Amino acid sequence: MARLLKKPLIIALAAVILLVIGFFVYIQNAFTGTRCEAAKHLDADMIGDCYGCHLKVTPQVAQDWYESKHGVTLVRCQVCHGQPDGKGAVPFKRVPGVEVCAACHGLAIDKMTALYGKRNDCSTCHPYHARPIHGKVYENRQATTKTVLE
Repeated sequence: MARLLKKPLIIALAAVILLVIGFFVYIQNAFTGTRCEAAKHLDADMIGDCYGCHLKVTPQVAQDWYESKHGVTLVRCQVCHGQPDGKGAVPFKRVPGVEVCAACHGLAIDKMTALYGKRNDCSTCHPYHARPIHGKVYENRQATTKTVLE
């Protein structure tokens, strides 16, 4: 009786292992054209210019950054996100942590913490790229590249 149960269990386990391996192989190969790989960023002209590529690959993210306070004041992506190759003072992260925000916004974080209590991350109240500047400041902004999404 135990032998009869052992064979289906081994087959099921093998199937699960194959599915997991298949999933990882798929993820590695499915989106090769849109991955931000360090090898693509080693050219000196490309380092620090995430906007040009992301305008093609993730246009809404690029446009949101362009219209944000960071975009208008030309705070480059690597200041908060680090370099894709892992070099530099800030480790590469898709979503930076509070410690990265605190490097420039420490006083504001202290003030907000005193008023509203401690939060897990700044994006609870302040979406990173989706906080455009409004009014005259937006109209008079000066950035390196102008673009409008259709």
